[in-house]
Amino acid sequence: MSAGIVLQGITRHLGGQAILDQVSLSIPVGQTCAIVGPSGSGKSTLLNLIGLLDQPCSGRLLVDGHDMTRASAAQRAIMRNRSLGFVFQSFNLLARLTALDNVALPLSYRGIGLHAARRAAELQLAAVGLQARRLHYPAQLSGGQRQRVAIARALVTEPRLLLADEPTGNLDSTTAADILLLLKALNRERGLTLVMVTHDPGMASHMQRCLQVCGGQVSDVRAA
Repeated sequence: MSAGIVLQGITRHLGGQAILDQVSLSIPVGQTCAIVGPSGSGKSTLLNLIGLLDQPCSGRLLVDGHDMTRASAAQRAIMRNRSLGFVFQSFNLLARLTALDNVALPLSYRGIGLHAARRAAELQLAAVGLQARRLHYPAQLSGGQRQRVAIARALVTEPRLLLADEPTGNLDSTTAADILLLLKALNRERGLTLVMVTHDPGMASHMQRCLQVCGGQVSDVRAA
């Protein structure tokens, strides 16, 4: 199985402190992987490095076969739009846009016309069971529905890697379980690599692999 993500001796400092110190790991294509650890341990820092939102202070980073270690901001933005999808705890939907146009938005950054972007967005909303709500605004949707819209938006660019930062943190347990089932189905059906930061041991237990971040180090607490 080929590696979708490779970190070699990665260090990330913040305020003079090493949040991540000489971290090396590989996440194969198609794997589901949880990232856990105490608050402030560097879980989101690790996810942001993988997601090309931050750059390492030292070491080597490969994403989807591309060496992104010294990539410029523009190069990282292109790679994020081409290969990565993001899902956040707070949904990050635009209140003034319908569900359909929220999902279509990333395609506008590729220069895709409105009609084609909306057609692609409709397909992704159908995939997450929300086609009937496509013309609703975020304020008219439940928390679980908003997260499904956010997942559809992450999928509309057809990424190879889906990164989720506490995707069920604002949801009740029943809705969280539904979102987890959806994410696992997408991994299974589309071969997506899924990397998820979570504080919930129950959520982490459903991933094939679990990485723990603590004291600047990352260790496998459960491997596939």
